[in-house]
Amino acid sequence: MSEPAAAQEATAPPELLALRSAAAVRERCKRVYDWVAAGRSPHFTLDETRLDATAAFVARVTREAYPDLVIPHHSRWRHFSTGNRDRWADLPLAGVTAIERARAAIDLTVVSVLLDAGAGAAWRYRDATTGLTFARSEGLAVASFDMFRAGLFSSDPKHPHRVDRGALARLALAPLAAAFQVSDRNALVGLSARLALLRRLGEALAARPDLFGVAGRPGHLVDAILASSPARTIAAPAILALVLDATSGIWPSGLVVDGVALGDAWRHPAIRTQDRSDGVVPFHKLSQWLTYSLIEPVEQAGVTVTDTDGLTGLPEYRNGGLLLDMGVIVPRAPLAPSVPHEVASELIVEWRALTVALLDRLREATRRQLGLATFSMSQLLQGGSWSAGRAVAMERRPPDGLPPIAVRADGTVF
Repeated sequence: MSEPAAAQEATAPPELLALRSAAAVRERCKRVYDWVAAGRSPHFTLDETRLDATAAFVARVTREAYPDLVIPHHSRWRHFSTGNRDRWADLPLAGVTAIERARAAIDLTVVSVLLDAGAGAAWRYRDATTGLTFARSEGLAVASFDMFRAGLFSSDPKHPHRVDRGALARLALAPLAAAFQVSDRNALVGLSARLALLRRLGEALAARPDLFGVAGRPGHLVDAILASSPARTIAAPAILALVLDATSGIWPSGLVVDGVALGDAWRHPAIRTQDRSDGVVPFHKLSQWLTYSLIEPVEQAGVTVTDTDGLTGLPEYRNGGLLLDMGVIVPRAPLAPSVPHEVASELIVEWRALTVALLDRLREATRRQLGLATFSMSQLLQGGSWSAGRAVAMERRPPDGLPPIAVRADGTVF
């Protein structure tokens, strides 16, 4: 962060800084939900009589994936085992201390999540070890893992399995494109924006040695957590707050108000306040996905992560598409999946906000369907709503399973 930007942050209105929280996401999305429920939206209505049928579908998908209902965290780490291969276990990390393993795991998680915004329907990645080909989020995960294993994100050849600011600052488009196997026949949405995002991450790492150490490694976040948590516990929303505090300025298309970078936050008329946060709805989708994905690496370092339900459901096209395809969110006019909408458009902002609010309701309905005493948001997403959204999309729009609404984004939001 530059000195002028740091000065603006230091004097920023507290209502703007408060938007960098999961609580603000939930509260403001609920306001948009109330707006739509009151019939004020020109875009959507709601049919919550469809929630039980949606929950039954999600419960069925969950039972198929996890018959014993032992559901792991919704995390990038599930994708690293795509193709029934434990790639992390294959890394030569024998003899590495537990804390350094945690740092390496966080390094990997951060870059992989930031590279995980939608790949588009055409792109594919071939895993040279197994010969299998993967698409979309799984393909991006395997590709980013292979980059990490090859040392693309490390400036120290003796320690390739890490991420540091120096390597990110020098990262060029050609090697990134080659690592993603991009070609004229295998286009990846938003490749240059992904590169810009990684370079901005490098700048953010350099600007916060208190969180990321002198080397500027994402993995040193665990050291900062350990130093500030004598009891070795931290709430998941507190991890998100650290992530947002350090990285809100890295998003190329993020909203900036009075010089304060708000990240994945957008405008909607349902939000009316008497301060500088008027009209702003925060989502922090990739940052929350990152936080969910950091839980396991942080816990590997001996820190207990609490209050995971303080995070919200993720407002992306699989969860949102599920609610549209199942008839919970009802468009006032037919939507053409081939006609893209701008990510900042009122329709997309509203769809995402409704997704966050309705996932809270869907979680409880799905818990009842499964007959469980407790059921976390992370379990709903993993079990769950994301897979159900993909499944219903494949049924309704084969062969690619496109979402019901197309979004014109830059590869750094969805």
